[in-house]
Amino acid sequence: MKEYIEERAVAIANYIIDHNATVRQTAKTFGVSKSTVHKDVTDRLMQINPALAKQARKVLDINKSERHIRGGLATREKYQHRLAACNDGGK
Repeated sequence: MKEYIEERAVAIANYIIDHNATVRQTAKTFGVSKSTVHKDVTDRLMQINPALAKQARKVLDINKSERHIRGGLATREKYQHRLAACNDGGK
């Protein structure tokens, strides 16, 4: 494996752990795809630093278990803004 890929995998894992970041947030920060983040953490990092990979995986598993809640809150907020805009426009 190329050295820069190994360094990126470690940096991604550290970012996820330090910021409790989701795969999307991490991908956006590092300018890579969600697939790359996932592959770095699950496959590549296990070969480089298994302990770090397990820590990052714990954070990602927690985020995955909570994603339906975050999605629901985002949808709720979206429609509250629409409702507010409709009510303000009628005055």
